[in-house]
Amino acid sequence: MTAFVAHTAIDCHNAYELSEWWKPVLGYVDIEGDPNEPGHVECMIRDPETGHRLLFIEVPDDKVVKNRVHLDLRPRTASRDAELETLLAHGATYVEDHRDEHGPGTGWVTLADPEGNEFCILRSPAELERQSNGS
Repeated sequence: MTAFVAHTAIDCHNAYELSEWWKPVLGYVDIEGDPNEPGHVECMIRDPETGHRLLFIEVPDDKVVKNRVHLDLRPRTASRDAELETLLAHGATYVEDHRDEHGPGTGWVTLADPEGNEFCILRSPAELERQSNGS
């Protein structure tokens, strides 16, 4: 049996606001013809390069415990720490710091979006390259 991931669904209280928050974080865009507007209970955005989609679905339930599935983000150009500061300024909430747990320049930082969904910020490709080269 094989299947493919059609999209990643994220439960939330306000689908429009959360999709709008994530668009600049990921560089995603609206889906043409999708009613991504205030008051809509399902809002989908997509990566213009890969086509990956995130679907924000309004649910009445509050988030209670740690997410069992979450996004790991790798900055395209900025360093992990620079991206961390940008995300905090954008409204992300600091959850846990796992930097340097496995040596200098390693690890990640766990953050949460405005509705409390956790995600991690990893090191950039350039930072990974520098570490593999021993710099």
